[in-house]
Amino acid sequence: MTGSRPASPSRRAILKAGGVLAVAGLAGEARAAGYPERPIKVIVPFAPGGPTDIMARILGTHLGEALGGTIVVENRPGGGGNIGIGIAAHADADGYTLLITSSAYVVNPGLYAKIPYDPAKDFAPIAELGTSPNVILVNPKLGINSVADLVARARANPDELNYASPGLGTTPHLAGELFKIIGNIQITHVPFSGAGPAIQAILSGTTQVAFAALPPAHPHIESGALRALAVTGTHRWFDLPDVPTMIELGYKDFVSDTFQGFLAPANTPSPIVALLSTKSIAILKTPNISEQLRNDGFEVLANGPDGMRRRIADEVPKWRDIIAKAGIKPV
Repeated sequence: MTGSRPASPSRRAILKAGGVLAVAGLAGEARAAGYPERPIKVIVPFAPGGPTDIMARILGTHLGEALGGTIVVENRPGGGGNIGIGIAAHADADGYTLLITSSAYVVNPGLYAKIPYDPAKDFAPIAELGTSPNVILVNPKLGINSVADLVARARANPDELNYASPGLGTTPHLAGELFKIIGNIQITHVPFSGAGPAIQAILSGTTQVAFAALPPAHPHIESGALRALAVTGTHRWFDLPDVPTMIELGYKDFVSDTFQGFLAPANTPSPIVALLSTKSIAILKTPNISEQLRNDGFEVLANGPDGMRRRIADEVPKWRDIIAKAGIKPV
């Protein structure tokens, strides 16, 4: 006995469904065509002065001009980036609240028992903007001129030194903890609400050492206010030729960087996401802006949504594993 086949949709139903999709597509295009009609808010989940803030303000200025509108950068620090990311995740998905974040986005799922966002579901990636190596810094008054000097001082005086980082679970913090494990030393971690405050702490002598992303530290290294002992990238930075990598110093596979990513709340109309992506990538690839960012300590990536999506998928499990190996318990 032959089973009955499910009824096929009628031609009218197919045409009707197609019409609904077409209307939805046209509505999305219409929304993008008139966009933006008011200022766009870009949330940075860290204090002013850090690499993510620097990237957001440079990109925001030029993106506002390219869109014929205004970009307003709003710093919402706290919770290792969770507060600002959570605010953006639950904002209206209309293209008027966006997020520029750092590696904290992919680190926090392994660092905190509970976070206010799902990194895979709550955002629509716009672009992978750039990345920066982290750098080990000391105040020149400390009299430490190399990583070997730092290790020797820390071993001789276990309770003397402390180091600033942009916050719990940031890649500079994790680099600092990894350094302590590999170097068999004790340095007290002092977390701040972002790279800007962390840099100010070492400049003022509140801490003697800092692990930070390169961009906010770069001008102070050039001026001599801070001394860079090493960078944690795969190669020396182009205009800091005398600063070695940790790999060169014998710390095998010691690579740690901080990326910046651009995202919109999930369900933001795809034409708006596409427009923001296209404009942002074009800006980053403009020679004078690319050079400015490079001089500020960024390696420009300028990849679209797929690049950002791949980074999220790769780095959430990567950092969860590193956090576990470092013995850091989720908080």
